[in-house]
Order: sequence, then structure tokens, then C-alpha cells
Amino acid sequence: MEPIRLITRLTLFAGFLALTATLAGTLLLIDALFRCGIDRAPFARFCFNGASRCLGFRVSTQGAFSDRPVLFVSNHISWSDIPILGGMVPLRFLSKAEVGRWPVIGWLATQAGTLFIQRGSGKAGQTRREIADTLLRGQSVLVFPEGTTTAGVTVLPFHSRLLHAAADAGVDIQPISIGYLRNGRPDHLAPFIGDDEFQHHLIRMLRQPAVEVGVIAHPVVSVKEGRDLSEISGELQKTIQEGLRLIQEGRLSDRETPGPTAIAGPEA
Repeated sequence: MEPIRLITRLTLFAGFLALTATLAGTLLLIDALFRCGIDRAPFARFCFNGASRCLGFRVSTQGAFSDRPVLFVSNHISWSDIPILGGMVPLRFLSKAEVGRWPVIGWLATQAGTLFIQRGSGKAGQTRREIADTLLRGQSVLVFPEGTTTAGVTVLPFHSRLLHAAADAGVDIQPISIGYLRNGRPDHLAPFIGDDEFQHHLIRMLRQPAVEVGVIAHPVVSVKEGRDLSEISGELQKTIQEGLRLIQEGRLSDRETPGPTAIAGPEA
């Protein structure tokens, strides 16, 4: 059964990748010929969503994503966070430079306009400005403030430096929780950690039955002038941790929470 499942998913994925490559090539050609500056966000969302379906992810969601440009922040478990979240809402990612060199996912991420950062390069200030400029142009950006992937059972403390981009651009922050379940328990295959290689991890995932993915879009947090962003960072981490706990307990329902906006405060 595993070989059949693997071959079927890889065939679907390869076919969809060919369609995506054709679409990307067409957009590049139109840009070159007519210099019309096509907005790639809707196309990127279509491609990410299609990739998630071909890879067999069974996604349940709760909450409402902001319809205004925001800085999204999420916990980070696997490379698959990118196509799953990218297929839900138009956005651009901030990702480590290594992702851009991965087969398939790296190419998709590049076509979607991902902002790549070289870890340890000392260019966090430049990256902060790039994120703020993107937000000011009306495009949402998603960052993973843990700075690394985890085993998916807890949320690491957040690095607050890049969150300043939201204040620089005058936009809100929306936290997102993502979690993976298999047979009602946190999935041990989904986390992409340590020295694992993308190709090997992908094959292991595709051999197994579909993993269940829970995503919670939490209420938007307004960055008040004068608020300590390190304090807000801690509140965001607690909110996402609580959302991950709800996903792990199977308490996620396919419904939208009433209203996407909240003001950050000590109770957040």
C-alpha cells in the first residue's frame, strides 16, 4: 500500500509542478512583454494550495485571517508550513536562505516572492526594512519568530527584533498556530528538525496516510505606540502556544471565531 500511495502522490505532485512552472513562465513572459507588473499573490496562493492537496494534507482551520496587510507570526514545525499557510491567505514569507535551494518547495517559495535571510549574516536590520517596505506596499508578510523548526509539541520563545517591522509600517500583527496530528496525537513524522534532508523527509511523509493539520488564526494584535515589543512578543508566544495545545487536544472546529481584531494587553 505504501508504494502505491507514494507513487500516486508523487505523480500528482509532479503534474501540478509542471502546471505551476507553465503558469510562472507565462507570468514572466507577460511581465517582460507588457511591463504590467502582475500581482503574483493570487497565483502563489493557488499554487501553494494545490501543492498541499497533492501532498495529501488534511487541513482544518479556525478563525478569520485579516483582510488588511498585517505581519503574520506563526510557530514553525516543518517546511510544509509554507505551502499550507501560503495556500490560505495571500502573503509573502520570510524564510532562511537554505529554503530557496530546496527542490520544488524552494522554487515555489521563490516564485511567491519569499524574502530570504541568511542566518548569522548580521543583516537583521536590512531584513526588517525589507519587511516594512513590503507591508507598506500592501502585502502581508509571515515570519517564524522562533527562528527554527521544532518537534511540534511546544512553542519556543520568540525573537522580537523582526516584529519591529510591523511598528515601522504601522500595521497590526496576527498570530497563527499550526499543528500536525496523526491518530489523534502530535505527529512525529511532520517535524523537519536536526540534520534531516528535504528529499528524505518528503518521501517519508508521502509514504504514510494523510496527516491532519490544524491551523488557528488568532485575533489581530494592534501594536500601540510606546508598547514594549519584547512584551508583545511574549504575549504572542503564549497565544500561539495555547492554540497549539487546542489543536493537540483535538478541540479545533471548522468555524470562524467572531471578529479578527483585538488589542494587545496583559490578558492577551
